[in-house]
Amino acid sequence: MAGTRLIPILALAGLGLAACAVGPNYVKPSTPPAAATPFVSTDAASSVNAPLPPDWWRLYDDPILDRLVGEALTENQDLKVAAANLAYAQAVLGEARAGLLPTTDLTAGATYGRSSTADALASLKGVKPQNSWDYSAGFNAAYQVDLFGRVRRTIEAAHASRDQVEAAEDAVRVTVAAQTASAYANLCGYGEQAEVARQSLSVAQQTYDITVRQRDLGASSDFDVARAATALEQARATVPALEGQQRVALFELTALLGKTPAEAPADAAACKTPPRINQPIPVGDGAALLRRRPDIREAERLVAADTARIGVATADLYPTVSLGGAIATAANSVGGMGAPGAVSFALGPAMSWSFPNIAVAMAHIHEADATASGAIASFHSTVLTALKETEQSLASYTAELQRHAALSAARDHAQQAFDLAQEQYKAGSLSFLDLLTAQTTLLGAAQALAASDQALSGDQVALFQALGGGWEGAPQVSIPRLPG
Repeated sequence: MAGTRLIPILALAGLGLAACAVGPNYVKPSTPPAAATPFVSTDAASSVNAPLPPDWWRLYDDPILDRLVGEALTENQDLKVAAANLAYAQAVLGEARAGLLPTTDLTAGATYGRSSTADALASLKGVKPQNSWDYSAGFNAAYQVDLFGRVRRTIEAAHASRDQVEAAEDAVRVTVAAQTASAYANLCGYGEQAEVARQSLSVAQQTYDITVRQRDLGASSDFDVARAATALEQARATVPALEGQQRVALFELTALLGKTPAEAPADAAACKTPPRINQPIPVGDGAALLRRRPDIREAERLVAADTARIGVATADLYPTVSLGGAIATAANSVGGMGAPGAVSFALGPAMSWSFPNIAVAMAHIHEADATASGAIASFHSTVLTALKETEQSLASYTAELQRHAALSAARDHAQQAFDLAQEQYKAGSLSFLDLLTAQTTLLGAAQALAASDQALSGDQVALFQALGGGWEGAPQVSIPRLPG
């Protein structure tokens, strides 16, 4: 009688608490108001407050770079790992949602033999015990009444975790696009520097040849020839080192494309001019940065997941109520399994509760609360890091632009001075030491300018990576499947 009264009481409790989920409801952590303002390191020559295009690499107007980044965004192995992690998180979410459904269990079996009970009954009837077949089948079902939101909070946490992994995949896309553009820029930069080194070698060879002729005419000494030969070999020594660095950058790029070194792209290997945007870069403002950076979204989703887990832990303070039912049949023949006497069933609620020993549950709540607090701190740190990286990239790029302009002017002046020195040396009105000094100055200026070209491309790519673009509209990555 008491059990029959308990069922409607629990049903009413379930209706009254159906919308109740214990634990804190999630509130998105705030960001500093100053974070949404324009960047403080902008400069009219380097940047402009305009929206960053999703496919920022197309600003370079380089078809080879466009193809390389597009290929990397579909074939990069790190991206395939991230895609597999997302598929796993989606499966975990599906498992959590299954908690809203009843659990079922179907059993069936057949055994041959005899039991002590059957032997006793046969003896009472005066019948000789015999072996026989016994058949049985059963079906059990149970449904957990989510009175205190344990299942809902679990789903909430799994959903936030799934979004967190998705944001992590987007962050990998940002990194892959930037690394691909950076490797290509380095490849082209070393190609340009190697070309400058070969030109410098040609100039040094010309100076050496002139000096030898001057010595043969008695206008120079063996000492001058030895110094010219030293400068020639020093110029020659720089070429293989730069060509080696170019090959290293090529293999780095090839790996980003998910290919072996033997499959290195030939058109990229022939590049001798670093890609560069010769106009102010659109960077937007802090508000757009906070919306765009995947790592900020990833950190925010972690806070949401850890907040929901506090509710999961809090639900352990309360009883777990489930409604269950079972039906079973057993007989010594298949036809007899449907007989009224062979069928049994049961239906009713069940409750489990660790009360009054709640020490473990309280410890779990404190653990979840501390984890959520750490996630909030990590979120704020990620926001500050995003702002810092962007400002640092802007400052470095602006400074390199100014340095590049000065180096370009220095190279032009050095070229003019060397041309004059070479003419005067041929005419015999300039010493060899002055000519060698002018040559060394020109070679150094040319190499410094080529290195600055590479640095400018690298700074631009670093700025784009700090801005967090490149994941919007990116293609889906196929997940490798097991063979067979």
